[in-house]
Amino acid sequence: MSLAFNLFLFPYNILNGVSGLGIVANKFLKLDASIVILVINVILIIVSFIFLDKESTKNTILGSILYPIFIKVTEFLPSMVEFGELESIVKIVCGSAMFGVGAGFVFKAGYTTGGTDILTQVLSKYGKMSVGSSMLYTNGLIVAMSLVFGLTTFVYTIINLFIVSMMIDKVVLGISQSKALYIITEHETSIKKYIINTLSHGVTILDGHGGYTGDYKKVIMCIVPTSQYYSLKENIKKIDPNAFFVTSNAYEVSGGA
Repeated sequence: MSLAFNLFLFPYNILNGVSGLGIVANKFLKLDASIVILVINVILIIVSFIFLDKESTKNTILGSILYPIFIKVTEFLPSMVEFGELESIVKIVCGSAMFGVGAGFVFKAGYTTGGTDILTQVLSKYGKMSVGSSMLYTNGLIVAMSLVFGLTTFVYTIINLFIVSMMIDKVVLGISQSKALYIITEHETSIKKYIINTLSHGVTILDGHGGYTGDYKKVIMCIVPTSQYYSLKENIKKIDPNAFFVTSNAYEVSGGA
């Protein structure tokens, strides 16, 4: 994360969480970004102890302190690395991916780097709102701050947030190799035979009933490789154009014959 910050995010004023506040403080107040990040993180750790609990706080301490330290340790690298004629957008994408992978490793180990994550939890708890809504406020405010560097930087910041979020999910959850489908259809037998006989995959039949009508229906649940998903979807439509089905990523499949 510190490498991504120093090589890509800092030079292009890409604001991301508390790191973004460090960039703003450096550009306008000439303060050391790593020191600003460290001070803000320490303050937020104290806030977490007061307004949250020890369990929510203890796993943020290590990351909150180490991250700005490593930013300081690696701040000399930009003067030693030459990217040549590489386009700015390519650098932003590379830096965002690197930052997201680093953050994903931190989260996967059960830790966080503190920062706006603490503000999000506090706002969610005391503002009586969902985590998603509180995250929208905290991250939205920082994204809006990027407008002081111009519209291009604002767009780059939005791209950064999207890529970072996506890479964190990929590292923490993994890349989905399978799809899980829940199918409600009037042609249960035909679809079940297609999955078993043609695709050679097992199915599980679940009992369900409509929340509005109260009618009892059978729900077909199956797991198929991602490569076969499109074929299955198209054939479900051919067998029953009115079939209702829900698809989700299956990140881990184990057990069974």
